[in-house]
Amino acid sequence: MLSEGARVSYHARKWFPLANHYLEVLAIKPGALPGATALARARAAGVFTATHQRFWEHARRHGGDRDGTKALVEVLLLHRALPAVAVIAGMQAALVVGKADPAVVNIEARRAAEAAPAGVVPIGAGLSRYDRPAPDINHYDQLLEGSR
Repeated sequence: MLSEGARVSYHARKWFPLANHYLEVLAIKPGALPGATALARARAAGVFTATHQRFWEHARRHGGDRDGTKALVEVLLLHRALPAVAVIAGMQAALVVGKADPAVVNIEARRAAEAAPAGVVPIGAGLSRYDRPAPDINHYDQLLEGSR
């Protein structure tokens, strides 16, 4: 079975593009989200995860239905620029500290996205072609005297 993050990563491109044109409208009219077909499809596909739901519930509890839903929509917009796994990690980090702030999710999601270890590039004998002898400064004084 796929983990929550892997499931979202796999399905994110299927659901979020369908909902993308709705997201700006939902930011203005957040009351439309609970009954949105795109949300029902995302839930059915497992793309709108338990973490999304917990974040939304927390945001509505602390900011009211309108502002809480607007916060969720801002988080959903992050899926355009960041991997779903990172956005989920950002929501989880925000929930740990009790914040329903999309800015906190954004910061933590970017931190999670950047935390991916860089691959190790072995340095082999191929670099030996760039080896050069150390500079010889024995003739430096001659150069200075010649310019007078």
